[in-house]
Amino acid sequence: MGFFSKLKKIWQEDITGYAISPDDEAFFDDLEESLILADLGVETSAEAVERLRSKMKREGVSGETAVRAALREILAEMLNVGDTALNLEEKPAVVLFIGVNGVGKTTSIGKLGHRMKEEGKRVLFCAADTFRAAAADQLQIWAERAECELVRSGEGADPGAVLFDALSAAKARNVDAVLCDTAGRLHNKENLMKELAKLSKIIDRECPGASRETLLVLDATTGQNGLIQARGFRETAGLTGIVLTKLDGTAKGGIVIAIAKELGVPVKFVGLGEGIDDLRPFDAKEYVEAII
Repeated sequence: MGFFSKLKKIWQEDITGYAISPDDEAFFDDLEESLILADLGVETSAEAVERLRSKMKREGVSGETAVRAALREILAEMLNVGDTALNLEEKPAVVLFIGVNGVGKTTSIGKLGHRMKEEGKRVLFCAADTFRAAAADQLQIWAERAECELVRSGEGADPGAVLFDALSAAKARNVDAVLCDTAGRLHNKENLMKELAKLSKIIDRECPGASRETLLVLDATTGQNGLIQARGFRETAGLTGIVLTKLDGTAKGGIVIAIAKELGVPVKFVGLGEGIDDLRPFDAKEYVEAII
C-alpha cells in the first residue's frame, strides 16, 4: 500500500459517519487527532481544524464532500510557502544536498540527475562527501545509471577542493547544473556546519551569479524528528527547499505540511520508491487531493 492510499484510508475512516457541522465537537476532536497522527504536529493540526471550523461557520459549508474540499483548500494554502521548482536559470547552477546520515542524499542526487538528463540538461555530480566510506563509489554508480558526469577524489580529501574541481570542470564543459553530495551532519556539529559555509564561499567565488539551491534531504519516516532537523538546518545553512524521501514507506507524510507551515521552506521533491524515476516534483494540489 503506497503513501497516498495509506493516508486516504486513515482519513476517510475518520471523517465518514459524522454529522460534520460547525458544532460537531466529536468530529473536530477526531479530525485533529487524525492530523496529529499523520504528523502535521500539534500546532499545525489545531490551526487547520480551527480554520476549517471558521470556514464552515462563515461560508455555511456542510456535508462530507464540501468539508473535504474546504480542508483540502486550507492545507494547500499552508503548503504555499514558495516556489517548488528549482532555480537553474544561470549556469552552471549549483545544488547542494545536505542532511544527516542515511536520509538518502546520494540516492536523491542520482534520481534528480536522471530526471534532469531526461529533460536534456548536462549534469555533473560532485562527490564532496569524502568522509563516509564508499560514498564516492555509491555516487559513481548513480552517475553511471543516470548517464551524468562525475568529479570525485579519494576518501579523506578536502571537500572544498573536490567542489572547486567540479565547478572548474562544469565551466569548461558548459554544464547546466552541478549536483553536490555532502557529508552527513547534524545541524549542531560546528565543524561540519563550518564546512558548509566554506563550500558556499567557494561557489560564490568560482561561480558568482550562478543559480543556487541548498536542499535539505529528510527521511519522511522520522516524522517530527525531521521537523527538528529542518529547524536547525534552516538557521545555520540557508535552506531553499526540502527533499522528502521514503514517503512511500509511511502514513505520516503530514510532516510535509508541518515543515512548510512552521519553517516557510517549500518541499521541492518527494521520494516515492526505490526506482530511478521515483523522485517526483512536489505538487501541493495533487498532494492534498490524494490524501483527503
